Amino acid sequence: MELLKKYAAGLGISLSDRQLSQFKKYYELLFEWNGFMNLTAITDFDEVMLKHFADSIALIKGSDNNIINDICNNNKSVSMIDVGTGAGFPSLPLKIVYPHIKLTMLDSLNKRINFLNEVIGCLGLSDVEAIHGRAEEYATPGKLRESFDIGVSRAVANLSTLSEYCLPYIKEGGIFVAYKSEELLKAKSEENVSRETSGSEKDNAMNAIKVLGGKIENIVEYDLCDAGLYRCLCIIKKEGSTPKKYPRKAGLPSKEPIK
Repeated sequence: MELLKKYAAGLGISLSDRQLSQFKKYYELLFEWNGFMNLTAITDFDEVMLKHFADSIALIKGSDNNIINDICNNNKSVSMIDVGTGAGFPSLPLKIVYPHIKLTMLDSLNKRINFLNEVIGCLGLSDVEAIHGRAEEYATPGKLRESFDIGVSRAVANLSTLSEYCLPYIKEGGIFVAYKSEELLKAKSEENVSRETSGSEKDNAMNAIKVLGGKIENIVEYDLCDAGLYRCLCIIKKEGSTPKKYPRKAGLPSKEPIK
């Protein structure tokens, strides 16, 4: 586990022997379960250490934000939701490093929830819940709507779509952090892209984020562990309540992003 220890140290994180043991067990379970269900295309040990574990805990790059700073410095308990968590990235690695997080993970595939519960049990994690359901379902009033200090997501979707799925869960004054590997500030150059969508991903999402009650506070760009891997954290502050009509019914946020 020296490789992960090195990556974490490069991020300013010191991992204890217990945390390293938890990450090792997490990898073993990921590898085992991936043999009979599709959790990740990345299974090589070194790649998982970098592209899943180190990538997830790189949230510390955004510690200029008060809420992220509270997480990274254990200043107080922070409630977090990971929407479309999949195999638990980025939230489970964050929970290992920062056990004071009160974590909820949401995914639409029950097989993944079974895997996550196995990891939670084997790693001895507390104050964490894995929920089977769609983002549109649990964002309704009376469930989990506007209940969290911070939302995170590494889901593969454009920023407009991600914001519609995630911002309804965030309290006013909280933040949503989208982990992206694409250049949000770079305009699209393909000849077949329409004028309406030819700007950068950030530009195309600005109105959607505003409509949903948010505002981009910061975009933190970096090379992940100096490995030549572009990454960025798009930090969106929840400034006002999300209108009740959002998120729309299943499928619409991805098929017809808010413009």
